[in-house]
Amino acid sequence: MSGHSHWSGIKHRKAAQDAKKGVAFQKLVKDIIAAAKEGGGDPNSNFRLKVAIERAKAGNVPVDNIERGIKRGTGELGGPMEEIYYEGYGPNGVAVMVQAMTDNRNRTAPDMRSLFSKSGGSIGEMGCVAWNFDRKGVVEILGEGIDEDELMMAALEAGADDLEAEEEGFEVSCDPNVLSQVAQALREAGYNVGTIEVQMVPKNTVAIGNKSDAAKMLAMIERFEDHDDVQAVYANFDIPDEILAELD
Repeated sequence: MSGHSHWSGIKHRKAAQDAKKGVAFQKLVKDIIAAAKEGGGDPNSNFRLKVAIERAKAGNVPVDNIERGIKRGTGELGGPMEEIYYEGYGPNGVAVMVQAMTDNRNRTAPDMRSLFSKSGGSIGEMGCVAWNFDRKGVVEILGEGIDEDELMMAALEAGADDLEAEEEGFEVSCDPNVLSQVAQALREAGYNVGTIEVQMVPKNTVAIGNKSDAAKMLAMIERFEDHDDVQAVYANFDIPDEILAELD
């Protein structure tokens, strides 16, 4: 398991765990905050926000929480939210980027430093690992029996760069600036659009060849993702599928 598809595998593996921890609810609201911050609070003109709201409603997030999430994203409630990337290293020298959204960096920064340390890693200066990642827009297309050639044609016409097969469908990648445009075009073409997000995709990976090191790496990812200020965590490790299966 490595590269772009690596993140889908980890995401699906964690879904049940997140539900048990109550993390799923928080993530849905954070998606709304991030979408509103990036494209404004009107779902009619912000397609990413529209989809985030739909997913939140499907996840039984109360309307009041959705509305507060939009206001947090636009800065109308609780002060302006700031997106910050914390960079460093995990076990085996793996490059790690933590995307946080906070209204108080003086609270968040010490927490991130502590989590790096507790996980057997170390926080670094801004830019120390960013060079090893490409910023890409990613649209998840869900469903079985999807014709890959037809999807590729529709995606390219919408402005996408590439697509990759995943466990539950496909992931379409594009320039972040056309993310909402691509997602909307694919939905209008009849495809079931899942998550819409900007990801930091590693250019190369570090192989993790044993169960113990793999467990440490995944534990590090989970510690960060359980923090309220963290939106996403990216790292350039490569765990073989057979080792990942032993950890389930």
